[in-house]
Amino acid sequence: MAHYQNLPVFKATYALLIYLYTISRNFQRDYRYTIGESLKKDMLEMMLNLYRTNSKADKRELIRVCRENIEGIRIQVRILFDLKQLSLKQYSRISVDIESVSKQLVAWEQYEEKKQTGSIESKK
Repeated sequence: MAHYQNLPVFKATYALLIYLYTISRNFQRDYRYTIGESLKKDMLEMMLNLYRTNSKADKRELIRVCRENIEGIRIQVRILFDLKQLSLKQYSRISVDIESVSKQLVAWEQYEEKKQTGSIESKK
């Protein structure tokens, strides 16, 4: 089993979390302590789910949970942008990062599906 810290999806999620922590200090107070805190909490939860996913034999269900996490994060980021808490440049960067994580999760899920159906032999 690979260490979860070496997973590209974990690294990308971690980088996004650090960026969100960096920019959230500039949110207006009303949003910093409501949606800003919720967003950071959801990002941390997703990182824990990535760890849990990597430690399971059957990863498919937890990958689906991670995909739900990233969609919730995407919605919250859109709300922050619409509330003028994110600049267009920040929103664009975050959106690209979210899309990258999302695509990695989809690819991981497809890989696990193929592995479970026997299309890919697991290495022993």
